[in-house]
Amino acid sequence: MAEWWAVMWNVKPGTEQEVEDLFRNYGRPDTVVRGEDGSELGRLLGTQVFMKGNTVVRAMEFEGDRQAIFKHLQQQPIVRELESKLDDYLETPRDMSTPEGAQKFFRDAGMRCLLARREAD
Repeated sequence: MAEWWAVMWNVKPGTEQEVEDLFRNYGRPDTVVRGEDGSELGRLLGTQVFMKGNTVVRAMEFEGDRQAIFKHLQQQPIVRELESKLDDYLETPRDMSTPEGAQKFFRDAGMRCLLARREAD
């Protein structure tokens, strides 16, 4: 069963276009999460990014082990590159260089999904 997770943060006013450009040029991380034995632990199904004013919301749909998926994404070079570039534009600094710093950011910025429906639901 798929889950949704979102994070929200503010960028410095006046940098909205630069942030939009970063996301427009953002590639695609590996969507399959595998364990050490090669078994599939999860899958990233989709990502959406929204912006209003200087507030950005990134929503992800995934299935499988949430912690394994987040750890997998934090290790993806393309994700790390984007996160590093975003740091220059954030209104509130964050530390994504350590697992503890990343966990704190996701804990503080994380949003729980109240409702997600599809036509088949």
